[in-house]
Amino acid sequence: MPHIDFKNDFPGIRGAAFYRPETGKHLYYLAQVLLHGPSPLKEAERELIAAYVSHKNDCMFCTNSHAAAARCLYGEEKKLVDDVLNDMKLSGINDKMKALLNIAGKVQLSGTEVTPEDIAAAKALNADDREIHDTVLIASAFSMYNRYVDGLACITPTDTKLYEEMGKRMALGYTT
Repeated sequence: MPHIDFKNDFPGIRGAAFYRPETGKHLYYLAQVLLHGPSPLKEAERELIAAYVSHKNDCMFCTNSHAAAARCLYGEEKKLVDDVLNDMKLSGINDKMKALLNIAGKVQLSGTEVTPEDIAAAKALNADDREIHDTVLIASAFSMYNRYVDGLACITPTDTKLYEEMGKRMALGYTT
């Protein structure tokens, strides 16, 4: 049960966004730009970063919904999403994504955890400045989204089918 009365029964961030549409619309727009706007990172990779950071933050709603979206976008390779969430380092994701997820995981702890060595390791695997920038911004934004959702105890469904449906919608983009 949410800590406050949202005057709606929407799960996750949607309930909070509809409670305050004047801020919610900007949060959704930011998610749209970060996860579906122009970027050298594929949409599936960006959704994976969002799911990974959410997983590290123990935000079940955001982990489940963004993992579902990433699975849809990865298609035949959807198993990579669960592999990353189970153990990123042992997963079958490519080395460049591992380096970017390492950076995202450090941002999740604190931006100051990211070292020049982390950046150099990503660049050695052909990550460019924009990919690094977008990774850090997605990790930062999702740490905020996770705290927003969990800080208000937003409704977090347990039905995996619900997340599958949510993931299909999210894979197409974000609107309020």
